[in-house]
Amino acid sequence: MTQAESEVGLQTDRPNAARMFDYYLGGKDNFAADRAAAEMVLQVAPWMPEAARQGRDLIARTVRHLVEEKGVRQILDLGSGLPTGDNVHEIAHRIDPEVRVVYVDNDPVVCAHGRALLANSPSVSVVQADLCRPEQVLGHPEVADAIDFGSPVAVLMMFVLHLVPDEQAPQRIVAAYRDALAPGSYLALSHASTDADPELMGRISAIYERANSPFVPRGHADVTRFFGDFVLEPPGLVNMWPYPEPPATVDADVARTGYSGVARKP
Repeated sequence: MTQAESEVGLQTDRPNAARMFDYYLGGKDNFAADRAAAEMVLQVAPWMPEAARQGRDLIARTVRHLVEEKGVRQILDLGSGLPTGDNVHEIAHRIDPEVRVVYVDNDPVVCAHGRALLANSPSVSVVQADLCRPEQVLGHPEVADAIDFGSPVAVLMMFVLHLVPDEQAPQRIVAAYRDALAPGSYLALSHASTDADPELMGRISAIYERANSPFVPRGHADVTRFFGDFVLEPPGLVNMWPYPEPPATVDADVARTGYSGVARKP
């Protein structure tokens, strides 16, 4: 390990959920422990790389929906993960270069990668903070400088809440973000589900017990509660890939492994 890697807290001997996701996508920002755990997941869920790819496509279509169709000009991306080939700010800026994007992640390596990528992007910030501590995120100076919470904001919680265990009160966490938003704001989230195959999801959860984050898929009713009194956009909370409509290439079996939705604050 180099001194620079040590300074950002790189831990290579324990599987990391963000790096496992990177491995599913065919990326190179992963280590032996990540690959070993990911391969164990692939033994029981060989569709995981397809789910990861379709998940990135879902994020892209959700961002386009929010920026192009709903006029969102501020995005707070919570649990953003490692940078990929087509990031939220790149998708948004193809529509309007003035859209402000703040990425938040608690992983120092993720943040180091993000800052290196975004060194010359004045309308984009990377903040190292724990989304499970809303007061830390919402009160962070860089967040406050970039985001005007008196105007509509889109909060993205894509494929991250199923990494938050029940003991950390995820419903309370999400409620704190909802309460901080102005009317006309949006919450977009996607979440792994137990509904289609509880036994399979249980086997995946067991593998993630050795990683830095657990894997906690939830049912439709619990995921719906994350939206509180926000009004779900059509088609509601559905199996993944709803915006603006499911592409023809979607694998229906993969889509049934999770839910996604976008809701507006009245």
